[in-house]
Formats: sequence, structure tokens, C-alpha cells
Amino acid sequence: MAKNDPYAALRIKEFNIFLFVRFLLVFGWSMQFIVIEWQVYSITKDPLSLGIIGLMEIIPAFTMALFAGHIVDQNEKRNLLAKCTAAFSLISLGLYFLTTEYVTSNYKTNVILYGIYGLVFFGGFLRSFFGPTIFSLVALIVPKKIYHNAATWSTSTWKTASVLGALGGGFLIGFINVDKTLLLVFILVMLSLVFTFFIKKKPILNKNIGEPIKESLKAGVRFVFNNKAILGALTLDMIAVLFGGTVALLSVFAQDILKVGPEGFGLLNASISIGSIVTMFLTTYIPVNKNAGKKMLVCVFIFGVSIIAFGLSSIFWVSLLALFISGAADGVSMIIRQTILQLKTPDEMRGRVSSVNSMFVGSSNELGAFESGLAAKLIGPVAAVVFGGTMTLLTVAGTAILNPVLRDLDLTEDIEASAKEED
Repeated sequence: MAKNDPYAALRIKEFNIFLFVRFLLVFGWSMQFIVIEWQVYSITKDPLSLGIIGLMEIIPAFTMALFAGHIVDQNEKRNLLAKCTAAFSLISLGLYFLTTEYVTSNYKTNVILYGIYGLVFFGGFLRSFFGPTIFSLVALIVPKKIYHNAATWSTSTWKTASVLGALGGGFLIGFINVDKTLLLVFILVMLSLVFTFFIKKKPILNKNIGEPIKESLKAGVRFVFNNKAILGALTLDMIAVLFGGTVALLSVFAQDILKVGPEGFGLLNASISIGSIVTMFLTTYIPVNKNAGKKMLVCVFIFGVSIIAFGLSSIFWVSLLALFISGAADGVSMIIRQTILQLKTPDEMRGRVSSVNSMFVGSSNELGAFESGLAAKLIGPVAAVVFGGTMTLLTVAGTAILNPVLRDLDLTEDIEASAKEED
């Protein structure tokens, strides 16, 4: 077995450019998400409004996901990423104008609120294209034998950008206000667009160009549902994120329970990602490919326990620790899921499989935000978080019993086979 090189993917110049582009995009998106949540809750003081933000994004993201995957598999990936980034810049610019002093002073609150919801809706549509495009582009930049290493660095970059974006968003709200923070997001997105063109155009590996949409979509869905490892990993993460996600309620906890203000709100958001970053960087040195299925189940179980601990805590540092542990566990689980997808997905189906992944896992973030907001409205935020963590634990137990393929999954042979194939 070849010696593990933790920096294998980073030795490829174009992959480093890709990571920089992804960092800027996720940093901006994460900051924008935090700022908008804060602004909407400040306007309404209603936790259900936070759930509506999630609902506005999930509707287009979920309904367009499969179609977006088909488009990605049929088109060149670099230019598609550039188009998505340009469209994202329009959203950021629109949100900036909606939060300027002129607009907030001269327009009714409901008008501003509905404008924000409308741009979030457009963002959900756009996000259905982002995920499959990025997932497919990575596989065209690095050799197959280091997919697992590239997946680790790509996901780590995403999480690093998330933590800095969340932290920056929380602090910048207090220092330069909401509108100027959103203007900064626009500048970052435009910068990422410039660097996107430093990545060369990539070949289209799909041999079925022009395939009818109906047949294309059926093929992608059929592949996922016939692969028990992929299906099990997606289902496990979907339910865990749907019920165990706490991000949508962090502004409620920061303002009404822990009473820590915008800075504390940023730290609560950041602590989740910091935990993920720590474990993700560790996995570049200590691969999690052996007994990957069992490790994934254990990590999601730890995630559920930490979410319950956060819900029950009324002490700020205990809440930070609980969220840190939840992020650490989620980070390992995410690396394993991404590695499974990269290794077991054919090149010509990457867009569609990634779209199914976004329907299972990505959209469940927004649906989870709506579920959390509704549950907080009905039973209170503390009970809502504890309920979500409990559901996560039950899901782990059910998956371990009902899906032995995922439970006993070991990715070592897949990685060795990929190395021999390219050598």
C-alpha cells in the first residue's frame, strides 16, 4: 500500500486556485447567511421567520436539483461555475441595497422583508447548480487516485471559509453595520469570479450529450438508489441534518437565552465550523478510509449527543463546547460521505449524483431550518433542539441495523484500486 501523502492534492497548482475560489465564495455566502438571519430576526422577533428563510431557499433548491445535475453533466464546468458566481454577485448586491439606510428609512418593513425572501429564493435556485458544478470540477482537476485527499482539502476549505464567514459576519454587524457587510460580500464574490478564469476549461466526459432529460434524470436517481453505500450515507446525513441542525435557532439562543449579542452569535456559529476544521485537517494525516461506515455512524451519534447538550445548556462556554464537538463529529462524517461519493460515482454522472446529494443533504439544511423554526414556535427553542438531537440518535440506531452495507463499508480497497488503475 502506498504511503499516505497528506498534501497530494495541494501539489496541483490548478487545485489551489480552485480552493481559493471556493474559499471566497463560501466565505461570502456564509457571512451573508449570518447577516440576513440577524437582520430578519431583528425585524420580526419571530423564530418562525428564520424558518421561512430556510423554506424560501429549499423550494427552488429541491425542485431544481435534478434538472441542474442534468445541465451540469451536459456542459463545460469552468464556465458554468463562472456563470453561477456572476449570478450570486447580483443577489449580494440586491441584499446590500435592501439593507441600506435609504431603503430601511423609506420603505415599509414588510416590503424589505419580502424583498429579502425573494432574493433568498433566487439564491436557492442558484445553489442547485453550485453543488454539482463544484463536485464535478474537482474530479476534472485532480487524478482519481487522490480523490479522497482532494475531497478532504476541498471540504476543509469550505468549513474554514464557513467559520471565518460566520465569525466575520457576527463581528462586522456590530462594527460596520449590516449593509456595509453585505457590500463586502459582493466584493468578495466578484474577486472569486476573476480567479475562476485562471482555471482552464475542462472536457465534457458525458458520452450521452443530448440525452433526453427524462432518461438522464431517471439514470441518475436509479444509480443512487441502487448503490446501498451512497444511499445509506445520504439518508443518514439527511435525517441528522434535518432534525439535528441548530444553526437556524442560534440567533434565538444568542439574543434570548444566552444573551451574548452579535459577537457571541458569531462565536456560536463559528464554533461548529472550528470543530469541523480541526478534525478535517487531522484526517489528511490520519485517513478515515478503513472501517469508514462504522466511523461515520459513531460520528453522527456523537453529533446527536452534543446537540442535546447544547439545547440544555444555559452557560455560554458549555454551549460553545457542545457546538464545537458537534462540528468535529460532523466534519469526519462529511469527509467520509464526500469520499464515498467521489470514489463510487462514474465521471459521466457526477452532476446528477451530486444533485441527488443536494436533495438529500443540502436541502435538508433549509428544511431543517424550517422544522427548527416551526418546532421552536410550537414547543420552544430548547425543547426543539433536544427533540432534534434525540431524533438523530434514533436515526443512527436504525441505520446501523437496517443498512449493513454502509455499516461494514471499508474504502481502503477502492482507493488502492484507483491508484493501480491510473498507474
